[in-house]
Amino acid sequence: MFRIDSTITPPFKEALFLIILIISLMAICIIEFGAVPHLPILFAILLLIGYGVLKKVPFKSLEKGLIEGSKTGIGAIFIFFFIGILISSWMIGGTIPTLIYIGFQFISPHFFFAIAFLVTCVIGLAIGSSLTTVATVGVAFVGIASAMDISLAITAGAIVSGAFFGDKMSPLSDTTNLASAIVRVDLFEHIRNMGWTTIPAFFITLIGYALLTPPREIQQLVQINTLKEGLLQTDMVHWYSLLPLVLLIVLSAKKVPAILALALTSGSAIAVAYFHQFFTASEVLHILFSGYTSQTGIQAIDSLLTRGGMTSMMFTISLVLLALGMGGLLFTLGIVQSLLRKVEMLLTSVGKVISAAAVTAIGVNVLIGEQYLSILLTGETFQAHFQKVGLANKNLARVMEDAGTVVNPLVPWSVCGIFIADVLSVSTLDYLPFAFFCLLCPVLTILFGLTGKTLTYNK
Repeated sequence: MFRIDSTITPPFKEALFLIILIISLMAICIIEFGAVPHLPILFAILLLIGYGVLKKVPFKSLEKGLIEGSKTGIGAIFIFFFIGILISSWMIGGTIPTLIYIGFQFISPHFFFAIAFLVTCVIGLAIGSSLTTVATVGVAFVGIASAMDISLAITAGAIVSGAFFGDKMSPLSDTTNLASAIVRVDLFEHIRNMGWTTIPAFFITLIGYALLTPPREIQQLVQINTLKEGLLQTDMVHWYSLLPLVLLIVLSAKKVPAILALALTSGSAIAVAYFHQFFTASEVLHILFSGYTSQTGIQAIDSLLTRGGMTSMMFTISLVLLALGMGGLLFTLGIVQSLLRKVEMLLTSVGKVISAAAVTAIGVNVLIGEQYLSILLTGETFQAHFQKVGLANKNLARVMEDAGTVVNPLVPWSVCGIFIADVLSVSTLDYLPFAFFCLLCPVLTILFGLTGKTLTYNK
């Protein structure tokens, strides 16, 4: 039933104790001491190995569990390399700067919250990073709202909603690639399938912010104008810079495999770059590996555009390998199986399986505060159950994003929650009620699961 067979069958109470111990270990390290997730996961791996040794499980079996778990992420890792290359090539080709500039063009004195949401959506899609979007464009919007005495909580909610819409739907996003790779679903098929919950959530959110129009006109747009001028100074904002994006959309529609689509689009962006600036072959290779470094002198612009390269994906790749290795040990030692046996009798229908997966993804975010682990553990745990009720894996990938990726910024002690509250100077609990998109996605995914709408079944 499970991808990795268990070597022992621990009692339920023992398995539950180990899970609580691991969660506590990671929560203390991440929340209390501000550690990156890698170290507590490594400590958890050592804890599980120690438990396995005490249970007289051969070390070879433990090692095999680590390897088998990590193997699941190999496909994602290769895509991550190409994503790093794509981002840096889209920088020098001007695709991302042009998309950001277009986003800034939408800003007007009316419907400020709705426009803040739309602009962060566009920029989030363009760069595939929610936290970068929040830390750059988001800070500018909060500055404008503060100057005009407009609700900072609603403004922050709109920023977070737009940034995580982009993070969820962008082919450049690491969480989007990770979710599709864990359950072996084509990247673009995964993005298309997320549209069933994302598009309704998008329009409901947009209407909500439009109805919350601030009672005064926005006149002080100095910060946004400075950013626009800075982008123009880079000489990378051109209409033809959007050609790589058009190519990516066409390849996606043609269902070209993700790696091929990313490689071809990267090549086209490099070619486009020569229309507005010259790079030697050595410079291009360096940028593709180490990323593009912006030197406009405008801190916000440089922060937005200094991105990409294969090396930029190493943090995510190492985290994926460690987390999947830990997952492999949890299955090898029968810990996950022992816990699921207690609830397995309840997971008899499509709605119950989807709801359980969504609650698990939300629970990991709340208990540990880490969105990668929310995606990884939910995907590994529920693949077999989705297969059992006849659901295609892309349904699970959608649930992992709807209840995993976008929930993390709503948790005050999570990685994203802490970062956003610090950068925007708005507490998580203040903006939480107004982060409409992040609140709607898990509700819609559970609702569609219970009603059976928009689901795809195995043939």
